[in-house]
Amino acid sequence: MLIPEYPEFAPVSLDMRDSLYPALNMLADGVSEFTFSGIYLFRDTYKYAVSHITGATYVVSGEKQGERFFFTPCCVPPNATLEKLFLDHSYLKNMSETQCKAERIRLEGAGYQVHEDRDNFDYLYDRVALAELLGKDYHKKRNLVNAFINSYSYEQKQLDATNVLDALSVLDAWRIEKGVDGDYKAAREALELYAVLGMRGAVYYVDGKAAGYALGEPIAKARMFAVHFEKALGEYKGLYQFVNQAFAQALPSYIKFVNREQDLGNEGLRQAKMTYRPSGFVRKYRVLPH
Repeated sequence: MLIPEYPEFAPVSLDMRDSLYPALNMLADGVSEFTFSGIYLFRDTYKYAVSHITGATYVVSGEKQGERFFFTPCCVPPNATLEKLFLDHSYLKNMSETQCKAERIRLEGAGYQVHEDRDNFDYLYDRVALAELLGKDYHKKRNLVNAFINSYSYEQKQLDATNVLDALSVLDAWRIEKGVDGDYKAAREALELYAVLGMRGAVYYVDGKAAGYALGEPIAKARMFAVHFEKALGEYKGLYQFVNQAFAQALPSYIKFVNREQDLGNEGLRQAKMTYRPSGFVRKYRVLPH
């Protein structure tokens, strides 16, 4: 399906991948939302629709908590286009650090407000650090992984057609265990369409039973790997820490950083992400109209 020219928008569909995937995959900043799979899998959650500005960028329009927002992955549109977009959107979301450095003076000069959006910063981790867990900073993580390894027999298998049903069984069990849906719908569709979406993952077995999986994709010209979904059963102490390390070990050496996405302002999640000692953040900015 052809993506319509702005101001027309069309709901996100799977056949838009051929247009959107190459452009998004070549972006250098590594913003986790700037992937076709992320836009497609959460199309219903945020009511995503897409438009194209000739010679400039794609525009993704969405809605959260009753407010409409938009983001422009490839570049910030001219002021005249922004004026039109802000007529029916409350804010521009996920402006990258590269875009901010290039455009902040222009935007603020035109009266727009530019703010850091800390709750949506992506957490970046050195892949080798996650794979090795060396040093005193990772002492507790190593202890949990070692306790898991010493308590169970385990196996890691690359996600493929022979074991995707095992991963789905983990997801279903996770949903029952948590008692909430959370991102269940998107996570299920991601497993069902992982090959079409260009995603990669692994399934983890404990004592012969499927007990965890991780799923994501290379981003930022394959310098980073974004882990979009990671599920594990709570009955196995240390399994999450084991999956985190084992998956980092299994990634190709050309992957320098693991992007484990944002904390959305959840204090517990923020603390958990900080315990893995991020090497940096993918900073994002929000632009408000004047």
